[in-house]
Amino acid sequence: MAVYSIKDLEKLTGIKAHTIRIWESRYELLQPKRTDTNIRYYLDDDLRFLLNVALLKKNGHKISEIASMDKMQISSKVKKLSEANFERDTQLDTLTIAMIEMDEYKFDRIITMNINQMGFEKTMLNVIHPFLDKLNVLWLTGSVHPIQENFTSYIIRQKLIVAIDQLPLPPEQSKTFMIYIPEGEMQELSILFIHFLFKSRGFKVIYLGQNVSTSDLHTALSIQKPDFVFSMINRPFKKISVQEYMKQLSDEFPDVEWLFTGIQVASSVTDPDAQYTIITGLQDTMDYLKKV
Repeated sequence: MAVYSIKDLEKLTGIKAHTIRIWESRYELLQPKRTDTNIRYYLDDDLRFLLNVALLKKNGHKISEIASMDKMQISSKVKKLSEANFERDTQLDTLTIAMIEMDEYKFDRIITMNINQMGFEKTMLNVIHPFLDKLNVLWLTGSVHPIQENFTSYIIRQKLIVAIDQLPLPPEQSKTFMIYIPEGEMQELSILFIHFLFKSRGFKVIYLGQNVSTSDLHTALSIQKPDFVFSMINRPFKKISVQEYMKQLSDEFPDVEWLFTGIQVASSVTDPDAQYTIITGLQDTMDYLKKV
């Protein structure tokens, strides 16, 4: 069972700690436990309840009205909201609730409704990608458990694989992208979505996956001759700078057009080489594909 501070609740719900304290004293909305030194702490049930309260509050319900409802009524209203309100903030909040509760049915239903409403690509761009950004921040600050992140990642991964598989095979003469994430990198959801974007636009894709060593990459390039190689680098390397890594690869395989993106590429590459192209994000990726 997880234990949350009032600051954790603030990060996860968007409700200021000061406001939570007021709601506790005025409406008895939560009954926090206290340590021996009289410091508030909260459990999973408190977090789930406050996430639901926050969602209703953002959607026009007064706190006095919410305080008069029982938990069943609150849950019912939240369910209706998630099915009827497709605004991004509402969808992000309901996905966060489903993630905290580890409720596969609820999480899957929200994603499926969005896909039915606006298609897979827009759901990824407008809902899933912002949710993953939020999840990454919460994980880094210790506000969510790694097992909750694993739970949601698995569901999204399955959706991506199905969506990729359902796309038609590109024509034989289509240009080819080889895509991978270097050794030490585990951002598979991001590279799978890149796979979807490339294939949905009619390109052939050779997917090497995550945690690919330089020697394995060399082996792949000795077997296949793609037109482009795309990689995402979010972590620094131990024995070589990111810029040196990019230059070495582009020098060794000058007949391939190299595309690099990621946090480390954006933050540490100060003198881009003409042999490779830096991609600054998803929108830049899609803009680049229009020119290919």
